[in-house]
Amino acid sequence: MKKNVLLLLLLLTVQFAKADEGMWLPYLLGQQVYNDMVKKGLKLTKEQLYSINNASLKDAIIIFGGGCTGEIVSNQGLIFTNHHCGYDAIATASSVEHNYLKNGFYALSKPQEIPSKSLSVQFLVRVEDVTTKVEEALKGLTGQERVQQQQKITADIISQVIAGTNYEAKVLPMFKGNQFLLFVYERYKDIRLVGAPPESIGKFGGDTDNWEWPRHTGDFSIFRVYTGKDGKPAEYAADNVPLKPKYFLPVSIKGVKENDYAMIFGYPGGTNRYESSEGVKLKISVENPSVVALRAVRLKLMFEQMKKDPAIKLKLASSYAGIANYWKFFDGETQQLLKYKVLEQKKEQEAAFVNWAQGKPEFEHIFTDYEKAYKEWAPYAKQRIYMNEGILGSPIAAFAASLQAVEKALVTAGTTQDAIKQSIQAADKARTAFLAQEDKTSDQKILAATCRLFYTDIPTAQHPIGFYDAVKAKFGALDDDNTYRLWSAALMSGTMLMNDARWKAFIANPDAVTLQTDPAFAYSNAFIKNYVGKYLPVYNQFVTQNNDLGRIYLKGVLQMEPNKKWYPDANFSMRLSYGQVKSYNPRDAVSYDYVCTMKGVMEKYKPGDYEFDLPDNYLELYKKKDFGQYKDLRKNDIVTCFITTNDITGGNSGSPVLNANGELIGLAFDGNYEALSHKIQFDPVYNRTICVDVRYVLWCIDKLGGAPNIVNELKLIK
Repeated sequence: MKKNVLLLLLLLTVQFAKADEGMWLPYLLGQQVYNDMVKKGLKLTKEQLYSINNASLKDAIIIFGGGCTGEIVSNQGLIFTNHHCGYDAIATASSVEHNYLKNGFYALSKPQEIPSKSLSVQFLVRVEDVTTKVEEALKGLTGQERVQQQQKITADIISQVIAGTNYEAKVLPMFKGNQFLLFVYERYKDIRLVGAPPESIGKFGGDTDNWEWPRHTGDFSIFRVYTGKDGKPAEYAADNVPLKPKYFLPVSIKGVKENDYAMIFGYPGGTNRYESSEGVKLKISVENPSVVALRAVRLKLMFEQMKKDPAIKLKLASSYAGIANYWKFFDGETQQLLKYKVLEQKKEQEAAFVNWAQGKPEFEHIFTDYEKAYKEWAPYAKQRIYMNEGILGSPIAAFAASLQAVEKALVTAGTTQDAIKQSIQAADKARTAFLAQEDKTSDQKILAATCRLFYTDIPTAQHPIGFYDAVKAKFGALDDDNTYRLWSAALMSGTMLMNDARWKAFIANPDAVTLQTDPAFAYSNAFIKNYVGKYLPVYNQFVTQNNDLGRIYLKGVLQMEPNKKWYPDANFSMRLSYGQVKSYNPRDAVSYDYVCTMKGVMEKYKPGDYEFDLPDNYLELYKKKDFGQYKDLRKNDIVTCFITTNDITGGNSGSPVLNANGELIGLAFDGNYEALSHKIQFDPVYNRTICVDVRYVLWCIDKLGGAPNIVNELKLIK
């Protein structure tokens, strides 16, 4: 067992073929990786990157809000992250009268900073390899038995580690379950909004420019961590004090040039680069096209209402942005997987593995078993997507589905009145949050469209029994759009979820029949029970088989190629990647520079446009060429964004881009369209990370926003 763990750690130190590929664990940084970093220009020691006992770069890197990365940039707990990471907090702090999303916001003093009701950040305290403990508990187990035992042993490890502390912890599998690492975190909950540019800058280019280069988006926002007076994490209190961090990043305004060293620390969310060819085939043929089609419908119907009313735009802004981001991603991923023939490459790799595995009983039947597992699941894969992205893509249907907990409390014999009361109170609180984000007009149209798409695109045998017959009997032919319009209108007008008086009557005297006959609950419940009863067991069996096969396959791959250097798939654990500032040629006769400037912003500017408008003072400052100390001398302009060859993925949003000295030069916020296959396969030729230049960030804060107090708080390297 110890020998296997040692092998995996050793594999992290072996030379690799693609210099800029890899999301490396900084706490297990092999000497060969580090040597290559130095060769590319790094000036820091390994101890300065990650130290157990001393302050280091890792102490400035935070999990921001549970899905992004942020960095500490001052000795007073100031945070930089992306605008789209702070988007929900900015929107929540806004109103039609004080629309910080539209107009921007900068606190000129700490009392002006706006507390967030839901944001928190986490600092990594330490990491521990617990592979031996976990493997001893899992010895000889497969399938669901292994899953259950893994949950138990990891829960035991976590409870022992955090006992008597305020820490949080999680055990994450690496290399598809061939290694297990324990991560211990400290969470801070008093987070306040310090600054954000107007949305016309923070989201300049909108969906048109999303995943594209050249790029001119000022994708940043600013927050601050507060603590109790004792310096420890605390709930919000007016007299809390700014965090005194262990380490904060200095900020370089020297600028970037081509081939400069670039390093990114952060929390990449998820990749699946050891996916099987069967998995790639299902993604290309079923999963991605289904997600793209359903999200396109939802986005269209939301946008129709958003452009009519600023209040609706503000209400739907965060939800719309989240849906749109990965709508374009999944479309691009499919195209790039096909373009670069990733399926064919996977099959070649697997053929080599099958040849190697001959005579090795543990490995020789893996791909026969893969084929069988996918054959059994594939007929139902589309239905699962249509449930999640279609039926539950309607906000009211999704909220109604959450009321199953209330139904269970009401129909389960022996449930105490206190338990029912708690369930009702939780539902009432959730309804308030739902209504605050609900736009009835767009949701009603989404209901109609997604319900019809399920009927049209999913085999009749997989429909909820009797549901569509009932719709037909009451509202008309099932191939007529008007039928679904009438049905969705009746649902909206008939549900107590949209009627305060009826809802109050229900929560005052809850009963199962009232809930079960509510049209919104009955709708979502019909589809959920159909899926859970018939298809979820098939899916769970498929996932369990797939996980077992993936773990054994990767174990074999590691043995087959012991001299190749491996890194584990991203799983929202702290990683670093390194590369260079680099231009590229995406296609014949087209060459992209490594930087974009404000000149390009002005070329894209369209007065009054939803995606390409600009604030009036932006135009005035550009006309005066009032760039201050943030001007790039090579371009005689402000550099807005630059690109690097770094390997990142979702979750890295807001990650610091650092130079060879560990100084902040930008914030990572996107990838390029030509390499959107990166979750499945990294492209060493076309892959680029798009970063907002920190000098543009500072110019927006100082010159455009009139908040030099924020810049004065930073340690500038000139």
